[in-house]
Amino acid sequence: MQIINDPAQMQKTAESLRLRHQLIAVVMTMGALHEGHLGLLKIAREKAGTVILTIFVNPRQFGPDEDFHRYPRPFEKDAAMAKAAGVDYLFAPDADSMYSEGFQTQVNTGDVANRFEGEKRPGHFNGMATVVLKLLMISKAHIAIFGEKDAQQLAVIKRMVRDFNIGTRIIEIPIVRNEDGLATSSRNIYLSSQERQQATVLYQGILRARELVAQGMIETEKILEEVTAVIRSAPDATIDYTGIVDADSFAETDILHPNTLYRLLLAVWIGSTRLIDNGILEPLEQNTVPDA
Repeated sequence: MQIINDPAQMQKTAESLRLRHQLIAVVMTMGALHEGHLGLLKIAREKAGTVILTIFVNPRQFGPDEDFHRYPRPFEKDAAMAKAAGVDYLFAPDADSMYSEGFQTQVNTGDVANRFEGEKRPGHFNGMATVVLKLLMISKAHIAIFGEKDAQQLAVIKRMVRDFNIGTRIIEIPIVRNEDGLATSSRNIYLSSQERQQATVLYQGILRARELVAQGMIETEKILEEVTAVIRSAPDATIDYTGIVDADSFAETDILHPNTLYRLLLAVWIGSTRLIDNGILEPLEQNTVPDA
């Protein structure tokens, strides 16, 4: 595995790989690798002859009161995990090389980014989309692998790739969960043992929503009331937001319709740690909108 820090060198290397007809897959991370990232790398290894892993804690997607400075950065451990996972190139630039002096151009994300995370974290998606675009251009990847845990982020990226006619195929991978259902996340390291147990209420809320939909409930307000009750059963849980959206457009809805996939979105503080999660909801074919 070769470690590259300079964007120009990475771009030149990627161009050389393309000229040799190598199929390139990229997995973009902020480091602190976990089983979820390893799952993405496994798919990348299966899909392409060359795998590039990027590690970059992007300052432009953190708000002023967020955890940029304390975000975990165990680079040596990450590099060892990457090598064991079959990564060919580890691209790990610093902020100065990614955003040179005078840098001023950024992606302006649209409607899909304005709600939920976008509303709670102003500027987050613009910063995220800008660095993803840069990493796609630098890595020259044919394929980019993303996890579904950051579902709104994934929707923004897919929209950007489509709108800008970027020739990279986006592959999305289901959430990797621990045995108790907690989604793998680099931020799980912040949780105390007691908070770690309480954090399972996010997945319990998703399971409750699926149970209600399977029973025929289609009113999203009632579903979210039940989910909220489950989450609030944890003493240290504070809900940032809940929502149910169309899985493709991220438009909110009052009623679930058959033959449509929806996504339950959750953002919850467990103590001082903010976690996000989501789950697909699929209404039963026989469910109908109740009479007015």
